[in-house]
Amino acid sequence: MGGVLVMKLVLIYSLVLNSMSIFCCSSMQLNHPRLEGNETDRLALLAIKAQIQHDPNRVTSSWNETLHFCLWHGITCSRRHRQRVTKLELGSLASFDLENNSFTHQIPPQIGHLHRLQVLLLHNNSLTGTIPANISNCFELITLFLRRKSRNNLVGKIPPELSSLSKLQFLIFNRNNLTGEIPPSLGNLSSLENLITTGNNLEGSIPSSLCQLRKLTYFNLARNRLSGIIPSCIYNLSSIVLFDVGANQIQGSLPSNLSNAFPSLQIFSVHGNHFTGAIPSSISKATNLVVFQCPSNKLSGQVPNLQNLHDIWLFSVYDNNLGSSKDGDLSFVSELINVTQLTNLLFDGNNFGGTLPTSISNLSINLQILMIGENHLHGLGNLVSLQLLSLEESSFTGSIPTNIGQLSGLERLFLNNNQLSGSIPSSLGNLTLLTIL
Repeated sequence: MGGVLVMKLVLIYSLVLNSMSIFCCSSMQLNHPRLEGNETDRLALLAIKAQIQHDPNRVTSSWNETLHFCLWHGITCSRRHRQRVTKLELGSLASFDLENNSFTHQIPPQIGHLHRLQVLLLHNNSLTGTIPANISNCFELITLFLRRKSRNNLVGKIPPELSSLSKLQFLIFNRNNLTGEIPPSLGNLSSLENLITTGNNLEGSIPSSLCQLRKLTYFNLARNRLSGIIPSCIYNLSSIVLFDVGANQIQGSLPSNLSNAFPSLQIFSVHGNHFTGAIPSSISKATNLVVFQCPSNKLSGQVPNLQNLHDIWLFSVYDNNLGSSKDGDLSFVSELINVTQLTNLLFDGNNFGGTLPTSISNLSINLQILMIGENHLHGLGNLVSLQLLSLEESSFTGSIPTNIGQLSGLERLFLNNNQLSGSIPSSLGNLTLLTIL
C-alpha cells in the first residue's frame, strides 16, 4: 500500500512540477477520425478553450470543427467509451512568462460534463470565483488539485456535493481563499487518502464525520481559522502518516496514546494553537517520527524520553510552558546522543532550568540549528556543525567560552540579554561564515 501511494504521489507531482498539465488521466489514444462525438464533451472543451486568453504556440489551433474533438491536440478519449474525454493535457501552454499563459476567471461549469475524467489539475493559474458544485458529476475523479502557489484565488465554500466522488483519493485545495466550514459530507469519501486544505480561511470545528476516512494518510488542515477540539475518533485513523493542524485556533490536549493511534506517523505538527497539558510519553514509541512540531501552544510538564526516535530531524517545542526552571529539565537532551539524524532542536521560550548538559556536544555531527534561549540555563558545549545558535534572553553568566571559535559552521549567533561579562574572545574571529552576531 505504501509503495503504491508513493508511486501515485510521484506521478501527480511530476505532472504538477514538470508538465504543467491542466487535466490528466490514463487511457488509450483514439485514432478513428470519423467517429461521432459526444456533444457535452465537445462543448466542455470549447468552454475551456474560451478561458485561454493567450496561446502563443497555437496549442489549441486544432480545436475546431474540421476534426473530431478526440483528435484535437492534447485530447485523449477512452477506447472503451470512444466518445468520452479521459485526458486533457496542455503542457505546452506553459512558459517562463506565466502571466501570459494563465487561465483566468472562473472554473467553467462545463467541466462537470466530463463524466469519465479521472484527474483534474488546475493549480498555479489565475482562477477566481467558486468551485463549481457540478464537479461532483465527474464520477470517475481520483484527484482534484486546486492548489495555489502564487496565483489561484478561489473563494467561497467547499461544495458539499463533492461527497459523491466515491473514487476520489486526492483532495487538495491549499493556498486559496476558501471560507466556511469543512462540509461533514466529506466523510463519505471512502477512498480518500489525502485531504489537504492548508492556507485558506476555513472556520468552525473539524467534523467528526472525517473519522470515517479509514484510508487517510495525509491529513493537513494547517493555516486556517479552525477552532474547537479535535474529535477523539480522528486518532483511530491508523493509516495517518502526516498530521498537521498547525496555525489554527484549536484547543484541547495531545492524545496520550499517540504512537498507538498513528503507528505509521512521520510528521506531527500542531504549532500555533491553544493546546494544553503535557507532551505524551507515548511519543517515545513513535519510532517512524521524522518531524515533531508543537511550538507556540500552552504545553507544560517535561519533555519525554526521545532516545528511540532514531529518524527524527526536527524537534520543535519553543514558546510553551515546558520545564520547571530546575536542574534535570534537559534530561531529554542527554538521551538524544544516538539520534544521529537530528539537525534542528528548538526549545527556546520555555521554563527549562539548570546547566546545559555537556552531552549536547555529542550532537555536533549533524546538529545545525540549536535554539535554547529565553530559558533559565547556563553552560555552553562544543557544537562544531551548528549554523544557528540562539542563547538569547536566558541566564547565562560568566564569559563567552573561548572554544566558541570551534563552531566553524556558525552563521548566526544570538547571545543578547544575558548576564555575560569579561572580554569577547579573539577566537570569535575564526567564525568566518558568521553573518549575524
